[in-house]
Amino acid sequence: MTLDLNLNNIDPKGLGKVAVLMGGTSAERQVSLTMSGPGVLAALRASGVDAHAFDPSERPLHELKAEGFERCFIALHGRDGEDGTVQGALALLGIPYTGSGVLASALAMDKIMTKRLWLADGLPTPRWAALRPGDTALPAGMSLPVYIKPPHEGSSIGASKVTDLAALPAAIELSAKYDDVVLCEEFIDGPELTCPVLGEGDEAIALPVIEIRAKVAYDYESKYLTDSTEYHIGHLAPELEEEIRQLVLRAYKSLGCRTWGRADVMLRDGKPYLLEMNTSPGMTSHSLVPMSAKAAGISYEQLCLWLISRARADA
Repeated sequence: MTLDLNLNNIDPKGLGKVAVLMGGTSAERQVSLTMSGPGVLAALRASGVDAHAFDPSERPLHELKAEGFERCFIALHGRDGEDGTVQGALALLGIPYTGSGVLASALAMDKIMTKRLWLADGLPTPRWAALRPGDTALPAGMSLPVYIKPPHEGSSIGASKVTDLAALPAAIELSAKYDDVVLCEEFIDGPELTCPVLGEGDEAIALPVIEIRAKVAYDYESKYLTDSTEYHIGHLAPELEEEIRQLVLRAYKSLGCRTWGRADVMLRDGKPYLLEMNTSPGMTSHSLVPMSAKAAGISYEQLCLWLISRARADA
């Protein structure tokens, strides 16, 4: 598939002074500061955009207004960057920003709220329960293996697979370092997939599905620090590919996402299960949205230019 983003209608100089927000204060700061942010910054500059780096952990956001920034590309990940916080601040400042608004960002960042909404809309997601620090037993109706993770973190930070009940308390304790409530999720043993989305409402389009094949587990190291992870596009049966893309579109719309996002999906016995939605996806050399976009005929630079051109200031 090849998508036409009408890039010829975008005047890079007409976008004004652009801040690429990178770094921040979350556990994913280094990914944003050293990989996603610099990649986006270089791509925008290569397209002729007057783009500059801006780290919200080092400078107050109101300086954006004072320094004449007219748009922001949010290349932040995790808390205070992906959870609606910075989106709300930029909306108050009246500065257009990339990605979803306040509510959709907050909902998608909270994996428990995401699951509640998806289940209410009849969308498939693995069984789950909320645990608290000090819990030592599996929730009723759940069996090993399970996946324990903090519901407000990404990049597999604080997450672990539990196959032995004796390891459950330590897994809960690890996740509880990041969140007061811990998500216990049924472990789906099958192919791991991801599918990006571009656009909004009825005009949203799901990009090609990527199958992820990690040598051991698709954890932080596999995502950012190694080249051993394999990524496959176009290997699924066309009918299954289309089913997953339509499911992801429904999940994206269910949360009220806009501009872009990426859903993670697990496959078991040919049935897809939604794991989570990312509203500020990674833009590193290993990242999945640029990889899928490239398969659809969209370069990294074109993707960044299109995203900043769609920036909006409303919450």
